Amino acid sequence: MPKNSQIRSVLIIGSGPIVIGQACEFDYAGSQAARSIREEGIEVSLINSNPATIMTDPINADFVYLLPLEKKSIVEILKKHQEMGRPIDAVLPTMGGQTALNLAIDCDKAGIWQKYDVKIIGVDIKAIETTEDREKFRLLMIELGAGVCKGRTARSFLEGKEIAQEIGFPLVIRPSFTLGGTGGGFVNRPEDFDKALTAGLHASPVHEVLVEQSVMGWKEYELELLRDNNGNFIIICSIENFDPMGIHTGDSITVAPAMTLPDTLYQKMRDLSIRVMSGIGQFAGGCNIQFSVNPQTDDIIVIEVNPRVSRSSALASKATGYPIAKIAAKMAVGYNLDELTNPITGTTSAFFEPAIDYVIVKVPRWNFDKFPGADRSLGLQMKSVGETMGIGRNFQEALQKACQSLEIRRNGLGADGHELTDRNALTESLQHPSWNRLFHIYDAFKAGMSFRTIQQLTKIDPWFLHQIEELIELEREIQQYDLDDIPPELLRTAKQKGYADRQLAHLLQVKESKIYAYRQAHNIRRVYKCVDTCAAEFEAKTPYYYSTFNNQVPITTDHAEPVSDLPGNESIRSDRKKVVILGSGPNRIGQGIEFDYSCVHGVLAAKEAGYETIMINCNPETVSTDPDIADKLYFEPVFWEHVHAIIMHEQPEGVIVQLGGQTALKMAEKLTRYGIKIIGTSWEALDLAEDRGHFSEMLKTLNIPYPKFGTVRESEAALELSRELGFPLLVRPSYVLGGQNMKIVINENELEQHVMKILEDIPDNNILLDHFLENAIEAEADAICDGEDVYIIGIMEHIEPAGIHSGDSYAVLPTFDLSDNVIRQIEEHTRKIAVALKTVGLINIQFAIKNEVVYIIEANPRASRTVPFICKAYQEPYVNYATKVMLGDKKVKDFKFNPVKKGYAIKIPVFSFSKFPNVNKELGPEMKSTGEGIYFIDDLTDDFFQKVYSERNLYLSR
Repeated sequence: MPKNSQIRSVLIIGSGPIVIGQACEFDYAGSQAARSIREEGIEVSLINSNPATIMTDPINADFVYLLPLEKKSIVEILKKHQEMGRPIDAVLPTMGGQTALNLAIDCDKAGIWQKYDVKIIGVDIKAIETTEDREKFRLLMIELGAGVCKGRTARSFLEGKEIAQEIGFPLVIRPSFTLGGTGGGFVNRPEDFDKALTAGLHASPVHEVLVEQSVMGWKEYELELLRDNNGNFIIICSIENFDPMGIHTGDSITVAPAMTLPDTLYQKMRDLSIRVMSGIGQFAGGCNIQFSVNPQTDDIIVIEVNPRVSRSSALASKATGYPIAKIAAKMAVGYNLDELTNPITGTTSAFFEPAIDYVIVKVPRWNFDKFPGADRSLGLQMKSVGETMGIGRNFQEALQKACQSLEIRRNGLGADGHELTDRNALTESLQHPSWNRLFHIYDAFKAGMSFRTIQQLTKIDPWFLHQIEELIELEREIQQYDLDDIPPELLRTAKQKGYADRQLAHLLQVKESKIYAYRQAHNIRRVYKCVDTCAAEFEAKTPYYYSTFNNQVPITTDHAEPVSDLPGNESIRSDRKKVVILGSGPNRIGQGIEFDYSCVHGVLAAKEAGYETIMINCNPETVSTDPDIADKLYFEPVFWEHVHAIIMHEQPEGVIVQLGGQTALKMAEKLTRYGIKIIGTSWEALDLAEDRGHFSEMLKTLNIPYPKFGTVRESEAALELSRELGFPLLVRPSYVLGGQNMKIVINENELEQHVMKILEDIPDNNILLDHFLENAIEAEADAICDGEDVYIIGIMEHIEPAGIHSGDSYAVLPTFDLSDNVIRQIEEHTRKIAVALKTVGLINIQFAIKNEVVYIIEANPRASRTVPFICKAYQEPYVNYATKVMLGDKKVKDFKFNPVKKGYAIKIPVFSFSKFPNVNKELGPEMKSTGEGIYFIDDLTDDFFQKVYSERNLYLSR
């Protein structure tokens, strides 16, 4: 049927602050759904408390409500719209993860939707309850003839004990209505059961858990489905977990399409998924179904059903090019699949199943180093904070590219001298998976461990293990040669398997540049292929590319042809002036969704300024990797070799690095060395801000106070310097984000230990020692500068004292108790520093205030975590303005700044400590929060402010 004409206004519920288990995939889904519904002439309102998202930007919706995700906020919105004479007709709760679904259920139970005559679209409340209530779900699966694990739901400790006695060990505990596997886990021994059962019952908001047989070691698959109002189904994508059952799918390496699934089994799974989705409710929308397969018998059981878009649907969308959230939103307002067009081709129907002629590999990104003492083992509770995705023509190429994207100081999977060789440690790691098991499988093969042993320890399908074993065999063959006598075909084979030049340089013991020169001379070049949803059967209109060496480029020995002329290349360079925007790679603590927000706004501003925009990023969860944001999207690692190749092919006017966090900034020096123009603040200025010695000399010249400091490179010098500076000291390495390895030390013993740790983690790095200003107030300012004029977009005061990382602090905009004298100093210092650094674009400066004197802690001439927060609080598009300044399109004085200033906005840090129960909630100079919320108050008598202010010293540690 066509669009439902009774729906004139829709409310979309977001997912709130980023936490482990619910990241920016819902910003992507919510943004896409909002744009999709607005295209239909339907008014869109959004509620979300996360200021860092694109979703909550005025570009996406008619009304944006930055309010807590609570029933009273929903009532406030529905009431307001009725009073305006523009009542909300429908609510779409499937784009905001578990948070949005739970809120929709709460409102339904309270009769709110009924009272305001609001229809729930995109899902059926009964379907949510059936899939979340473990017992109802289990009984329905049995009724539908779908296999399930043996087990029952326990609503009390006693009932849980009885069920465990019936089933026997090993077993698994799954709490109802939780996200990211919170509170769940495997119990292998009776003596561990009581503690696990208690934890599960407490974790569930309804205090019930499913106790069931363990299928640990079985294979795990997912299917991503769409169904319309007519009951038409399409399977978007099959996804296979590289890791067997026992590791949460968010912590698993996943592969699309499924690599080891025989067609007979796939057809069975397909039929089963359609039967299951029909059985849980007759709603139109997306659904993700997880299956487990016994590798011995091929028995299939259904593990879980998510009747909404999920992390997997973001991955499936980016993997296939099929925009699931966009189509699901259209179906929610009444359309059927056969009435919609495939947005990638622009001509074919959306009622088709994507066919892909490449392989996708997703590898999660963890941050265990932020939580000393955390249990690093992987299990049913998700612990990763982000993910990367690699696209290649084969599994090995995609796997290497995903590993190159991780930014964990590795150049891919192995071949970089960081191998673990201790056999006992390898055995332990393979048996008890943690974040580095993939690398340790490679290391085990290299150390000569037998295939059979590795397979028995990991239970990973032999096909995947053979793929890794083949890499080791290839490396051994390469190492028999020097670069002078290596056959070009052998080097091309390595490139076809995803090896970076750096890895090959390591194997052949030469410089990376020599490998590059050899490749150019022999025409061993990457070409760019289109992600097109239909295996090139129809022409794709969306310019969405990945690179590969798996093409038939003839090997020559005299010259390198332009990429555009190479056979198989599908990315044609236009004649327009163009700009490259470097993305921020995988989410991690210290660098999250706020940089994606900045990149997206940078792209849109550059388009407005008349540039063709080229986005490079490798994070499947984000809005920046939505193919309809930039003019051209390269889904590639933000890794030098890949970035350089794209720049050489596209020949842009320059590259914007200051919007993509530390990931993009780290490229600045190399870009400059290679004569590639950086648009905005130069590398020299970025380097000056990071080089504490030169920066302090600049401050001295400007007559701006800063804490006494020194720079050292080894522990003896640190001890000597400490006697001069005096304790307490703030100790940190250069060039890091999120306060990585930053610590306050109070004596020589602590200082020596911490300096040794930094040198172990980051060898050959400058270590900065600052005298720490105890009991100081911390503040920060963000500004836009065009090299001459400076406009301060906002000054924030932290509620906690100096010593807690700014990302972990409650920040209040505008300041709440700084004197006029202090604010004047902050403004003066900001202007002087921005101009002295020759800033062109954004700058963030952090201050410590003691005895009415403002000291400079640091200056970052780039986008910061707080920029989106200020944009939302003051309702002005500062990243848009700053990008136009960077491009030289506008000067600061060309803008008419008109911020909406009413009351105060508070930035609320949000933590995921619940995932690490053994870790103390203590805060210091190293950032630990995973996300943030925004909260508006009228004045300082507000109860929320008073409570936070009274607890400001509670968690300060060293």
